[in-house]
Amino acid sequence: MRIALFATCIVDAMYPEVARATVSILERLGHEVIFPAGQACCGQMHINSGKFKQAYPVVENHVRAFEAESWDYAVAPSGSCVASLGHQHPMIAEYNNDDELSKRATDIAGRTMELAQFLTDVEGITDAAEQLGSYFPYKIAYHPSCHGMRLLRLGDRQQRLLETVEGATVVKADNWDSCCGFGGTFSVKNPQVSSAMLSDKVDAIIGTGAQVCSGGDASCLMHIGGGLSRTSELLPAQGSVPATVHLARILASTKENPLVLDEELVSGGALR
Repeated sequence: MRIALFATCIVDAMYPEVARATVSILERLGHEVIFPAGQACCGQMHINSGKFKQAYPVVENHVRAFEAESWDYAVAPSGSCVASLGHQHPMIAEYNNDDELSKRATDIAGRTMELAQFLTDVEGITDAAEQLGSYFPYKIAYHPSCHGMRLLRLGDRQQRLLETVEGATVVKADNWDSCCGFGGTFSVKNPQVSSAMLSDKVDAIIGTGAQVCSGGDASCLMHIGGGLSRTSELLPAQGSVPATVHLARILASTKENPLVLDEELVSGGALR
């Protein structure tokens, strides 16, 4: 199949290794991967802030960018952005009295999937080690992002994929399904609440004894990684804290080309 990579702006700008890992997985399965060059922000931050008029050209750009190419599915390493396409884009078009754009946005959203969703529902991947060659010999604390759970209803798709990676041990932190406190602009508008939520999440992850915290959204992992890094700086005697590593990078890791955690990065809780 021909797969359009929806990289998302945060991955494209800050964590391109996550996009490369996504492409590696898709090509390993025999797909042709293309990158619609006109893509940019999906507009989620605008929409969540109530800027419906300002979001309109952003939504229009996304639709136009992905209509410019021929593809079977679009795949993104982000449940949050994929959820925005289906939950918000048609709404923004309708709010701005553009029924045609609403239909076009609905079509694009209907063919766009989060990575684990695509691997599970379309490719039928049930064993990452056997079917993808995934290898990652570390203990992983899994964090499910809110949009993936509540809007995309991913269920345990990401967790099941991680559990079948050769060498990996997956554990759940206390209150594992609670929000990390990022929530896009929520962390900016409500910093005290966000920080308190992050503190609880970081303590729970460290309490698992895991070497890695993984999930499907770079934004959440960035937030958690920042909290882990500050914990390491404040409590150096505590030793190393978990590194944050995106699900795509773990699935792309193989025995022949393994993702090796650098001890310095593990100590800093950095996203790789």
